[in-house]
Amino acid sequence: MGCCGSAERTKREWRPLEDRSCTDLPWFLLFTVFCVGMGSICGFSIVTGGAARLVFGYDSYGNTCGQRNEPIEGIRLSGLDHTDRKFVFFLDPCNIDIVQRKIRSLALCVSLCPSEELATYQDLKRFAMLNGSELCSYELAGHKYPGLPERFSKCPKLPVPPSKPLPVFNRCTPLDISCYAKFAEAVVTFVGDNSVLHRLVAGVAASKEIIIGLCVLALGLSMILMVIIRYISAVLVWILTSLVVLGSLAGTSVLWWLYIDHRLYGNATVAIAAPPKLKEASGEEEAAAAVGKDSGQALLVYAAAATVFTMILLLLMLFMRKRVALTVALFAVAGKVFVQLPLLSLQPFVTFTALLLFWSYWALTLLFLGTSGNPVQNEETGLTEFRLTGPLQYLTWYHAVGLVWITEFILACQQMTVAGAVVTYYFTRDKNRLPVTPILSSVLRLVRYHLGTVAKGAFIITLVKIPRLILMYLHNQLKGKENACARCLLKTCICCLWCLEKCLNYLNQNAYAATAINSTSFCTSARDAFVILVENALRIATINAIGDFVLFLGKILIVTATAFAGVLLLNSQRDYAEWLLPLAIVCLFSFLAAHCFLSVFEIVVDVLFLCFAVDTKYNDGSPGNEFFMDKALMEFVESSRRLGRAAERGRSRVKEAASVGAEMKPMAPGPSSA
Repeated sequence: MGCCGSAERTKREWRPLEDRSCTDLPWFLLFTVFCVGMGSICGFSIVTGGAARLVFGYDSYGNTCGQRNEPIEGIRLSGLDHTDRKFVFFLDPCNIDIVQRKIRSLALCVSLCPSEELATYQDLKRFAMLNGSELCSYELAGHKYPGLPERFSKCPKLPVPPSKPLPVFNRCTPLDISCYAKFAEAVVTFVGDNSVLHRLVAGVAASKEIIIGLCVLALGLSMILMVIIRYISAVLVWILTSLVVLGSLAGTSVLWWLYIDHRLYGNATVAIAAPPKLKEASGEEEAAAAVGKDSGQALLVYAAAATVFTMILLLLMLFMRKRVALTVALFAVAGKVFVQLPLLSLQPFVTFTALLLFWSYWALTLLFLGTSGNPVQNEETGLTEFRLTGPLQYLTWYHAVGLVWITEFILACQQMTVAGAVVTYYFTRDKNRLPVTPILSSVLRLVRYHLGTVAKGAFIITLVKIPRLILMYLHNQLKGKENACARCLLKTCICCLWCLEKCLNYLNQNAYAATAINSTSFCTSARDAFVILVENALRIATINAIGDFVLFLGKILIVTATAFAGVLLLNSQRDYAEWLLPLAIVCLFSFLAAHCFLSVFEIVVDVLFLCFAVDTKYNDGSPGNEFFMDKALMEFVESSRRLGRAAERGRSRVKEAASVGAEMKPMAPGPSSA
């Protein structure tokens, strides 16, 4: 099959839901092989001991704590039996390498972490004798600690702070957070004032029930808003359109008024605003003239730019005023879709759960890789580390690509699932004959036929996203070191890749909808969807501009309502005075919840528009070519037809009047006879 579908029918015909076949099977096989590779990386890290070393910990001689170890060639004190020593203890836990983000300290396996401060070597000896946990290097005897000359280099730095093992990873962690001041200076700066920290923590702890209740309220408001938009879309869209136009006119008028006022009365007052240094250097009058000239030019430029913008906006509104009604109709039908298919509201939960599980697996495997590989002795510190060498060092890059590709794959599965359900709803004439569970039917079609298409679309996004992430990383690493030209070039490349990614995301979404309609491959579906989108460019611009703005205001509405309820409820709590952090948590969660739900609503609107464009292109409402569309969209089409017929009759009357006038025009008199 060709990349652009050259092997398929030369003349494309949209046949909604007529037949199903597997699409992009090679890409499904490629994605399957890639996922097997991802699983193999996790298996490799477990088999080679990386997982065990991560969970149980290991000392600076390559021995895993809590088990019997095999000797490692060339490394002394390796191959010890640490069956009774289950915890990792760092002799200097506060010696942290900020660049490498690791502890530069000798690590030992011990049987017990010190629960209280040990200030002297006598305390170290007493702790070893009483608990059987020797905190100095293995070759030193516990009862000789105070008199050994090696105690300054092979025993922990005094005083030894109290510590406790982590819940899962068996590392002795100091209880004093100030120990990590070098590693987390920003955090320590913020929490340095214990009173502030305690008030914030007390605020969150005391209001945890309110926080949970407000988060549930945000979820409920998000689900309700998707249905309410169906009934208020007409009023809301026209109000917003009017506000945008009036705001542009008002802003332009104010700028011109300020400019005229400055030209007439600015000279009398501008001297006051002149900077003192400028007055001393060139005199008060010259300073006033310079400042007045710059301010006048700036106001003139702003006013002219605002005028051009307002004129363009008014022209766009004039040409697209009839298409605003289509946006209203699509929003109304989208509300009906959520009423008919209520499980669409649960789609964000499913997607979030899938992403959370995958991200947890990915992070855990990355940690496994960090402790996998061959034992290598660090020349600077003499400590033993495990590193991936040779071809194995590219496993981390493979794993990083998998993060982006599989994440995009999961998001694309959501888009395909929603598109399949909406397409089924739209192209089913009798809504009473819809499948019992359209969402489940869409998922089954996706798994059975179209996983290859989703994998291919996600890979295209990955090809754009990875270079952008690399450039962003380079920009952050080189901040303050590169020249202005390089910084501008990097930012330009990042912005261009971001715009390309957004365009490809939109095209992919419509390609998935076309695949759900016709069951064609990704390239063919993308080409067909692109042709439809180009033919309806003005409609798309109207829907995206007005629709996105309406949905953005919906997000702000949910955040505002949740924050208002939070202020009322949190202010009633008298146990603490700081409720800024709980309110910030609630506002952040409410925005994310609104974004997740309304993004699904946006996908539904976009799929409905593609279905509507296909329906009106290949059907005309005549017998045998009846429309599939909903009643609200049918009313829009009939209204457009009536306006078109009225305009045609007006043009016909003008032509008839012109022709009659030409026939009745008197002929010029001939020459008179003699």
